[in-house]
Amino acid sequence: INGAKIFGIRPNSPFLFKVAATGSGNLIYKADNLPEGLSIDKKTGIITGKVNTPGKFVVKLKVMNNLGSAERDLRIKVGETICLTPPMGWNSWYVYSLWVSQDKIKQTAKAIYDTDLVNHGWTYVNIDDCWQGRRDKKTNTLQPNPKFADMKGLCDYVHSLGLKIGIYSTPWIGSYAGYMGTSSPNPEHDYSEWIVDEKDRLGKYQIFGEPHHLRRRLFKKFGTYYGDEDAKQWADWGFDYLKYDWNPNDIENTIKMKESLRKSGRDMVYSLSNSAPFELVDQLMKHANLWRTTGDIRDLWISISRIGFSQKKWKPFAGSGHWNDPDMLQVGFTAQPHKPHDASIPSRLNPEEQYTQMSLWCLLAAPLLLSCDVARMDKFTLNLLTNDEVIEVNQDPLGDEAIPVAKKSFPRAEVWAKNMEDGSKAVGLFNRSRFKHRVSVKWSNLEMTGHKNVRDLWRKEDLGSFNHEFTAKIPGHGVKLIKIF
Repeated sequence: INGAKIFGIRPNSPFLFKVAATGSGNLIYKADNLPEGLSIDKKTGIITGKVNTPGKFVVKLKVMNNLGSAERDLRIKVGETICLTPPMGWNSWYVYSLWVSQDKIKQTAKAIYDTDLVNHGWTYVNIDDCWQGRRDKKTNTLQPNPKFADMKGLCDYVHSLGLKIGIYSTPWIGSYAGYMGTSSPNPEHDYSEWIVDEKDRLGKYQIFGEPHHLRRRLFKKFGTYYGDEDAKQWADWGFDYLKYDWNPNDIENTIKMKESLRKSGRDMVYSLSNSAPFELVDQLMKHANLWRTTGDIRDLWISISRIGFSQKKWKPFAGSGHWNDPDMLQVGFTAQPHKPHDASIPSRLNPEEQYTQMSLWCLLAAPLLLSCDVARMDKFTLNLLTNDEVIEVNQDPLGDEAIPVAKKSFPRAEVWAKNMEDGSKAVGLFNRSRFKHRVSVKWSNLEMTGHKNVRDLWRKEDLGSFNHEFTAKIPGHGVKLIKIF
């Protein structure tokens, strides 16, 4: 049994949780001590329903096949806090950008299911920018463009696979990609003085034309707010996650959308983008579940290294229900935004660099969001994303975020450590140089003494008992991810 060991839900909100489990043949799922109002499908492992009463519940999960069984506890907390572990899933931006569509989202959801990523905890299928059409003048709700013919049907399909689905918006009149936002220039939704000729639009359903060019100054404005109407529409469709994108993230607009989401009657993970002001995070964390700590990441070593190893100052704000987000995993076949999907290429990160990003993001308790063509995923990438011992570092219920702990063995060495709920330490020994080096961690840096067992999490092998310190040879741009206990 894999994935999260703890799950939060608000009273009376629709509940959906897929028991992530791997094994040969047909699996049979069982859940004892479920709160009243919940039930499990014994063939799919999907728990659904509603819970009316706040409380903490320990559910006994059991998964069986013809070879045996596995058991694990799932802690369900019914209260005011959701998103108790960092979200794991996929986002459409890098691989599809303007070419996102209902069919592509369905294909991705099916691929996450077919590749068994769903049974390693990968849950969210998130639509980024470019789904928007026009605002309905009667209901004041923002409706999808014709590439999304049936939003409710799409949400229902994703849920049927045990997955969840996310959507995108902005408090501005227009989005970064030139589509409508959650505010309107006027109560009549008249965009006549804003809209550009179709020949000047990269995407047919844009309002403001080619991103970064036409009317950029105009769309970065706040108009009449229709967040209540939009959030209720998203809830009625069945969305579970919102990426809310503008800059700078301010408290007023953050709270407005938080209140709109709460009034919608459906739990939605609330993600802020991009580049949250550090001086406001102590307030933003009271209202959102995650916030971007940077601008957009790229599949280049300089990008993931600069972003990943600069997260120390954000640690005080991470914990159950609120997470620092250093942006998406740069793995698999992906594309440059605003370029067609058929131009997608493999990540420019080499294998060692991909191990480094995945290891560091897990230590940081960062959201794990892919943005690649899941159907084209090769064996290396699939193995990278389905190591349950590594994922467990990310999903640990304690919710601690790693920080650098040791003096550098050499100038480009990094040692980051994370406290785990069971009392062990997850430690990453990183080599930021281009050449192989030895990297060490002393027990004194970890507030540990005596002989300790060390396990290599990527190789899934015990390395033995060590006294006082551990040293490993690390390839250039590489990592050794270990558990010390």
